[in-house]
Amino acid sequence: MTTQLESTARAMVARGRGILAADESTGTIGKRFDSISVENTEENRRAYREMLFTTKGLGQYISGVILYDETLRQKCADGTSFVDAMNRQNILPGIKVDSGAKDMPLCAGELITEGLDGLAKRCTDYAKIGARFAKWRAVIIIGKDLPSAACIEGNAHALARYAAHCQAAGIVPIVEPEVLMDGAHDIDSCEWVTETTLRTVFLALASQRVVLEGIVLKPSMVIAGKECKQQASHREVAERTLKVLRRTVPASVPGIAFLSGGQSDADATIHLNEMNRIGGCPWTLTFSYGRGLQQSAIKVWRGSQSSVPQAQATLLHRAHMNSLAATGDYQASVEKMAA
Repeated sequence: MTTQLESTARAMVARGRGILAADESTGTIGKRFDSISVENTEENRRAYREMLFTTKGLGQYISGVILYDETLRQKCADGTSFVDAMNRQNILPGIKVDSGAKDMPLCAGELITEGLDGLAKRCTDYAKIGARFAKWRAVIIIGKDLPSAACIEGNAHALARYAAHCQAAGIVPIVEPEVLMDGAHDIDSCEWVTETTLRTVFLALASQRVVLEGIVLKPSMVIAGKECKQQASHREVAERTLKVLRRTVPASVPGIAFLSGGQSDADATIHLNEMNRIGGCPWTLTFSYGRGLQQSAIKVWRGSQSSVPQAQATLLHRAHMNSLAATGDYQASVEKMAA
């Protein structure tokens, strides 16, 4: 089983390919639909996801897609399951298995991700449906006297327990500790919190005997809060992020797939590109973007079947640009020419 886990993890971070995060809950996708005036119905959710997953050529740039429980079980209009549609493009199906971040007891203003109850059975069931990997997102908030050690340690322990359950079921866990961009904190604060969080996460993974060769790390980048007046350059974000990763992430981890975390499409792409240009890392550096890949496409789609070809072209373009960033070959001039 360890060999299978390692093989899947390496495929997820294959050179020039990244992961599409399409695991929005029913409530979250509803907010996206509200922004384009589309009703949040099961059929509209299915049609939107079909538009994404059937984009011709997507597998050239996308190695896997993270799905929501409803989506993993859905089918294309022609009756083909989404799992089969992705497999045909050599795209690995994945599944979100946590039940969301909830208020953490005795830690005001902080969140703890839940979903460990019954997780072993869910992982086994998801594997039978066709999921090859899973995702669990922990949320770390920076604020006055935040985060607390209790929050970091509690979320790290939950991530490690989740990862162990996944590997026992033959599924590769994406380990996602996200330090939120929300707030006015500076980049120094983000660097300290990110380093502390990652150190704690890898200690917890070791304590739960998780095989590091069979995971993919999905961290946030070291970046100032959205409300901070002093924003760092793309180069500084890349340098600081790499510094933290080199200090905390073992070389045995096959790859790091960054989340976009509320960055603009362009910023998420440029930051990844800068890191790969700097290079010198023992792991593959790639992307696992949600909004960073979908944001432009959903605005084109707007619930219209006639807009599907253009929306798919928009998605393919963003996937291509991030593929270039994953090898350090992205340039603004290429972006304009490709567009």
